[in-house]
Amino acid sequence: MGRNDDSKFHGEPEGWRTGPEWRRRERRWWAGPVAGLVTVVVAVLAVRPELLTDRLSGGDAGPPPAEVLPAETERPTAPPPREALPDRPTLDDPFAGSPAREWADNADGIEMPEPEAVGVISAERMAEALDLAREFLVATNLDPEVIAGEVPEEGLAILDPTADVDEYVDRALSDPSREYDAASLFSRFHADHATLLGDVVKVRGRTEVTEGEDGSATLHLDYTFVYPLVAADGSEEVTRTIVRRTIDLQVLDPARWQITPGTLWPGEWRVDRGNDDCAVTDGFLNPLFDSQLWEQPPPSGEERDPYDRSEEVAESEECGLVSRI
Repeated sequence: MGRNDDSKFHGEPEGWRTGPEWRRRERRWWAGPVAGLVTVVVAVLAVRPELLTDRLSGGDAGPPPAEVLPAETERPTAPPPREALPDRPTLDDPFAGSPAREWADNADGIEMPEPEAVGVISAERMAEALDLAREFLVATNLDPEVIAGEVPEEGLAILDPTADVDEYVDRALSDPSREYDAASLFSRFHADHATLLGDVVKVRGRTEVTEGEDGSATLHLDYTFVYPLVAADGSEEVTRTIVRRTIDLQVLDPARWQITPGTLWPGEWRVDRGNDDCAVTDGFLNPLFDSQLWEQPPPSGEERDPYDRSEEVAESEECGLVSRI
């Protein structure tokens, strides 16, 4: 599913062009973590039942703190390995059994490359652009107030206003739908449904810089955010939602394009959502907790690993099943 913005721009000086259209594409195939985990648990019980016995009897005081992985500098060749036992998140250990345990915390997981001149874009302007891109990711995916349901006004202001993203956001907030969905642009949860557990979101990804045909630069942002969540109904149920976003932000040549200084131009925008209720489109991410899973209709799409960063995000309208959370 995607949106091509066909808005026309008027009043630009002769010989200038407004920035290229931006496109939003999303995959929202994850309905809930049931069958994949059940299958794995059965396999573990058949091979090493003592693993589950140790877990249920208390075992030790918990795993030691994990060492943080080095920053991702290129596309992985395979998904991260699985734990021998697919541990579930708990109030005391929200990243139990998740490969994100070894990922960096919050904004520490957003590292930008060293700024260099690209085409007609100077190194100084690239440094500014990379700083803006990082600010944008933090504001739209890691700001505690946004995660708790607010709109990232300052983050969205980093995008060139002539790109008409504001028009999309206004409609996504006032009349959310599958086509106009604020959660496809930024990560937030409804406080009546789920709240962030603790103050850590795990983050992993990278930014790649390429030169366009006209000498402009494109920042390809590709980051996965893992949100540990507790149910807001007082049940203390815990789950995780995994969101992978790829966004192209363009640094355009002002000699060729009519742009707003101090902003970036949005290009293609894609998102994968792991453990987000496909039946609900209200502008929020809607994680499914264990007690809700039996009420869900069977998914139509395939089972996928939301931690797999080895392939690009592809277009799809399927609602499938996460193999783990």
